[in-house]
Amino acid sequence: MAREPSSPTTQMRSGREPGETRQRAGVSSKEVRLPQVVSVAHLAELIRANPIDIMKQLMRAGIMANINQAIDYDTAAAVVPAFGFHAVPEQQIAKGLRAQEQEQEDPLLLLPRPPIVTILGHVDHGKTTLLDAIRNTRVAAKEAGGITQHIGAYQVKYRDHPITFLDTPGHEAFTAMRARGADITDIAVLVVAADDGIMPQTLEAISHAKAAGVPIVVAINKIDMPNADPERVKRQLAENNLLVEEWGGEVVAVPVSAKVGTGIEDLLENILVVAEVAELKANPDRPARGVVVEARLDKSRGSVATLLVKSGTLKAGDYIVAGNIRGKVKALVNDAGQRIKRATPSMPTEVLGLSQLPQAGDTFMVVASEQEGRALVEERERQKAGRHISLEEMFSRIRAGESEELNLIIKADLQGSVEALRDSLNKLSTDKAQVRIIHAASGSITEADVFLGVASQAIILGFNTTLEAGARHVADAEGVEIRLYNVIYTLLEDVTSTLEGLIKPVLRDVVEGHATVRAVFALSSRITVAGAFVTDGRVQRSAWARVLRGGQVIHDGTISSLKRFKDDVREVAVGLECGIGLTAFNDIQEGDVIELHRQERES
Repeated sequence: MAREPSSPTTQMRSGREPGETRQRAGVSSKEVRLPQVVSVAHLAELIRANPIDIMKQLMRAGIMANINQAIDYDTAAAVVPAFGFHAVPEQQIAKGLRAQEQEQEDPLLLLPRPPIVTILGHVDHGKTTLLDAIRNTRVAAKEAGGITQHIGAYQVKYRDHPITFLDTPGHEAFTAMRARGADITDIAVLVVAADDGIMPQTLEAISHAKAAGVPIVVAINKIDMPNADPERVKRQLAENNLLVEEWGGEVVAVPVSAKVGTGIEDLLENILVVAEVAELKANPDRPARGVVVEARLDKSRGSVATLLVKSGTLKAGDYIVAGNIRGKVKALVNDAGQRIKRATPSMPTEVLGLSQLPQAGDTFMVVASEQEGRALVEERERQKAGRHISLEEMFSRIRAGESEELNLIIKADLQGSVEALRDSLNKLSTDKAQVRIIHAASGSITEADVFLGVASQAIILGFNTTLEAGARHVADAEGVEIRLYNVIYTLLEDVTSTLEGLIKPVLRDVVEGHATVRAVFALSSRITVAGAFVTDGRVQRSAWARVLRGGQVIHDGTISSLKRFKDDVREVAVGLECGIGLTAFNDIQEGDVIELHRQERES
């Protein structure tokens, strides 16, 4: 009782029973991924041990814990070596998976892949009938009123070249998918009826396709109708900045009749030409990544999700994360209803085995294990909680140099007001500050406008108009800024104020002081504090800190803590000692110099 016990960590790492040490001699250490906090019961499950044995190991270190009690990562990491494991933080795994989602492919591993095509256009202009003609099936006739009731993905072959078609209920669903990160479309086919011409929904579809940055192929449909006028359609396209090739532009326009079957082969030929110019490629020899096209609950098969593989190869038995849903692929079924063993890039497939239904537009990726899947889901939930788009946020991004343009969606009461606002806002642009109007139209603010705002990181400005209830709900859920005005000058003043942030200020670096590291204190395995002496100037809690070693900068970041003895302080003056903690940097050494600095705007 009189002697001082060793630290819990030391006891847990070396305080095994002699029998345990002999039993585990020669057994290689296995990796276990642990969260920041874990219960004793869950830890036992992860390392496949008896919870009683874990509690005994904790007791040897002087920690009394029951089976349901939570312990922190450091404690759990010190326990698991006694059972033949070494710990890795789950957060580190999630960051690695997120980096894997964003990593660039090796160009040498890329192979050509089929194009993914989305059909857009005004309702009743023949979108589904066109797809029906392409697939040579009778889908539209089976659906109520001839209107598409679901989202489907189908692959057809033309001259031995596969083409994947994404059949959406309209541009709202197309942009809702993009709003969730699903930039899957390679080519947008805009269907315009030759007897009707461009309609309001056609204009919206054009805005959504342009915002997606994909090439547009125009299918001028219903040329078999008596009052068809393809030339009028081409003029209307030109008025909306879509100049067809025969008029000196770059937009391919193909006259077709989906009902009769005229021009279908010409359309497919042009789609392949556009795809060839785009040089679409993917690496099939990697874990699959892609997008959820649709999901439904089947009475006999459970959760069924239609996935579209963007890169890699999806196989039965893979663990996948789709949005915030995870599961193991039990079976793959192609668009013809046949069981398949694998799905390659640009191939749509039905997947059985997910625990719940993901949302259309959710991205999916294959992970190595269920535990990695759980870590990725938690990371995605944290990211979603921090998402918000507002004028103030855009101003901050612009000031920080993270954005060079202001994306806007304009809705007004009258078309005349729309044109006046468009002209006035475009005049605010300069060579250093750009206004980009994603979409401008008359009418109330709808859900489609909000989804377009999410997908394009745009602010929605309404002038003398209303906000639909559904749009308000989506905007609140997705964090989209909507501002309503009834005075045009107030709207322009707000935009002008935000645009001023686009002109990057000239900043200069101001050094506020230096401190020499005289000692290093390890508070834990991941937290190190420098015991430093302020040699000149001052150390402020709000300052940034460079770490100099041998005259070279090895780190530059924020101060996480500043102490005098045991007290937190805001500032330490020259000639005094202090403890300095640095954010995300623990490799501090005696003799290092900490240079405190800040940036200020030149007048």
